[in-house]
Amino acid sequence: MKTGEKTFFQKMAIQKQLVFMSLPLVLYVILFSYVPLWGWTMAFQNFRPARTFFNQEWSGFRWFAFLFQDQVFLRTVRNSIAMSLINTSLGFITAISFALLLNELRNIVFKRFIQTVSYLPHFLSWVIVTGLVSNMLSVDNGAINELLMALRIIKEPILWLGVPKYFWGIIGASYVWKEVGWNTIIYLAAIVGIDPTLYEAAEIDGSNRYQKMWHITLPGIKSTIIILLIMSIGRILDAGFEMQYLLRNGLIQDVSDTIDIFVLQFGFRNNNFSLATAAGMFKNVVNVTLIFIANWIARRAGEERLI
Repeated sequence: MKTGEKTFFQKMAIQKQLVFMSLPLVLYVILFSYVPLWGWTMAFQNFRPARTFFNQEWSGFRWFAFLFQDQVFLRTVRNSIAMSLINTSLGFITAISFALLLNELRNIVFKRFIQTVSYLPHFLSWVIVTGLVSNMLSVDNGAINELLMALRIIKEPILWLGVPKYFWGIIGASYVWKEVGWNTIIYLAAIVGIDPTLYEAAEIDGSNRYQKMWHITLPGIKSTIIILLIMSIGRILDAGFEMQYLLRNGLIQDVSDTIDIFVLQFGFRNNNFSLATAAGMFKNVVNVTLIFIANWIARRAGEERLI
């Protein structure tokens, strides 16, 4: 240690006010994020609720091996990845595009009105959104079927929630409607931080609005886009639960079930807590691993990174 350089504990003593202020948050994270990890031990046991921890029968990696041989679980992994990729890609494209368009509005009152209206659906629960989607897509007097028949695009109502090929698109469209306004907030905040003189210089050079968006606005929020993309990659197996669970039925079960639904079915309905824990553990480990991989790729490419 160099002469005069303060030790870690000396720095902590100097910044003791900040330490005391952050202590409740640290305790909260430890209590609700790290202590529950003890429950992961169930994935390596033939867990029986009536037995104590020391009386449980250990099974090693049996349940993990079972997962990768079970076609139902592999199908839920496929569904989770597909729906997550659809939601992520549509979410990024629509949010960035909407933020760019809002930024070009010159009428401040109209701009705030549009922004407020667009992010209000974020505060609706997925249960309410599911009810709205179900009514809109209903065969009997559903608004979507009525509109398509009025425009003579279809001749008879379509059972939207009974055809597997439509389900992922319905989930993606519902996610965009609910979250696009909310997701634009952070992009608009990043756009505000761009130096206005860059736009002035570009305008003097004869650039139009589209050229300024492409050469100034988008590069100016690139770091924000990359950080959010890395975070989204870390949730690649979190395709959702509420909407898929409430809209699922026997006709579309093969494309609607996600890992969270699999955990619910085997953990609570079949009382196989060990298998459910193994499935949840697999999902979380994969998500964390993908975050580190995406962060490493961003660092190697010289871009902004999360860690």
